[in-house]
Amino acid sequence: MIPRLIAESRKIVLKFGSNTLAGGDGKINDAFLAEFADQAAALIKQGKQLVIVSSGAQVAGLSAMDKWARKRDLHYRQALCAVGQVKLMDAWVRAFRPHDIHIAQILLTRDDFGDNSRTLNMRNTLFTLVDEGIVPVINENDTVSVEEIKIGDNDTLAAQSAILWSADLLILFSDIDGLYDANPKENPGARLIGEVRDIGAARLSVGTGGMSEFGTGGIATKLDAAERTLSYGIPVILAHGGRPRVLEALAAGKQPGTAFFAP
Repeated sequence: MIPRLIAESRKIVLKFGSNTLAGGDGKINDAFLAEFADQAAALIKQGKQLVIVSSGAQVAGLSAMDKWARKRDLHYRQALCAVGQVKLMDAWVRAFRPHDIHIAQILLTRDDFGDNSRTLNMRNTLFTLVDEGIVPVINENDTVSVEEIKIGDNDTLAAQSAILWSADLLILFSDIDGLYDANPKENPGARLIGEVRDIGAARLSVGTGGMSEFGTGGIATKLDAAERTLSYGIPVILAHGGRPRVLEALAAGKQPGTAFFAP
C-alpha cells in the first residue's frame, strides 16, 4: 500500500522530528539532509510537489550554543530556538542548493490556524511557493509560542498543514518503523502493523506514550495527527526517517512502515 500511496500522490507533506534530523553527536545531520534533498529533487522532477514540516530548532540551537545545554528556563529555551531556527534553515538551504531548488521558511502558531484571514493567506502562500518549484519548510514559531515548547508537537502541525494545502499524502518520519502492537524499544516481540483502517480501534489496542529528549510527542500524537488528516480524506504514512534513502526505499516497497487510510 505504501508504494501505491506515494505513486498516486502529487502533493506530499513530509514531517521530520528532531531525532530524525539529529546525528549521533546531537547536532543537525547534514549528510542525512543532503541525501534526503537528493531524493526529494528526483520526486520534484517527476512532477510531485513537496512541503516539509521540520522540527529541530532546539537541536540546531544547541549545535551553536552548547553552553546552554543544561538550561531549562523557558526564556533560554525560546532564545535557543531563535538561534537554532536560523541554523536549521541554513542546513535545509545547503542541502537543496546543489539541485538549484529554493527553500522558503514559514513559521506558524496555533492561533494562525484559528483566524480565517491568516489561514487564507497561509494557503495562498503555500500554493504560490510550490507552484513556482520552491519547497516550503514549516515549523512552529517556538520563540513566541509557549504552549508549543511545553506540550505542542509538529505531528499536529503537519496534519494541519496537509489539510490547509489539500495534500494528497502526509508522511510522518519518526525514529520507529511504524505503529506496533507494543513498544518495540521495550518489547522485542512487538509486531509492526502495516495497515490501519480504523484508528479508534488501533488506539485501543496499542500502548501509547513516551517522549524523546528533544521531541515533544510520542505515538499518541501521531495517531491523533493521522485521525485528523484522514477525516479530510488524506492518507498518512508513518515510517523510520533515519533509514538509508528513505523516500526511495518506501516508494519501492523496500522499507517497512504503517499506512493509515480510509476503508
